[in-house]
Amino acid sequence: MGALLEIGQLTAGYGATQVLFGIDLAVGEREVTTLLGRNGMGKTTTIRTLMGLARATGGTIRFRGERIDNLVPERIARMGLAVVPEGRQIFPNLSVEENLRAFAGNRCAAADPWTLDRVYAFLPRLQERRRNMGNQLSGGEQQMLAIGRALMTNPHLLILDEATEGLAPLVREDIWQCLHTLAAQGQAILVIDKYVTRLIALAHRHTIIERGRVVWSGTSAALDADHGVWHRYLGV
Repeated sequence: MGALLEIGQLTAGYGATQVLFGIDLAVGEREVTTLLGRNGMGKTTTIRTLMGLARATGGTIRFRGERIDNLVPERIARMGLAVVPEGRQIFPNLSVEENLRAFAGNRCAAADPWTLDRVYAFLPRLQERRRNMGNQLSGGEQQMLAIGRALMTNPHLLILDEATEGLAPLVREDIWQCLHTLAAQGQAILVIDKYVTRLIALAHRHTIIERGRVVWSGTSAALDADHGVWHRYLGV
């Protein structure tokens, strides 16, 4: 399984405050990988640095073999990275369909790309609500729209930052089912979430960070076998 994303010894922060201290992380082609840790440990900063929204002060980020650390966010996105951000960040004054069309593009030159019709078939609730404004949707519908919007770019790598946070249990289940379907289709995914049991069933490999440093990495089988790691670093 070839490396799609390789982060090596990444350091980053905000102003004089360093947040990341030598992060190593990799995502293979067609692989699901997680980035885990308690709140405030550097997970979102890692994603922001990966996407060019925070400045890398050291180390390297390679995507499909090309250095992308400190490229502008638009260029990074056009290379085929798509983020479902924490808080969803959909356009509230655009309709569901306008939100989706605004991001349409086959960035990875897929033979069977995500189109509006395909997203509607995958997330039928969006088709039902296609004429509603973003601010008229429930939290779960907004999250599905954020996922559909990311898929419309046809990314090489889909990144989800707390995609199930604050959702009702039934809606959360819908999101997990979406992710399992995408994984089965070979979509490479990097997931930040707190539901370890669900992530073990979904992902191939996991990386745990604590105060901006990698403290554990390994396979789902290894993480499932060591619940002490859960209690020590994840508060589970």
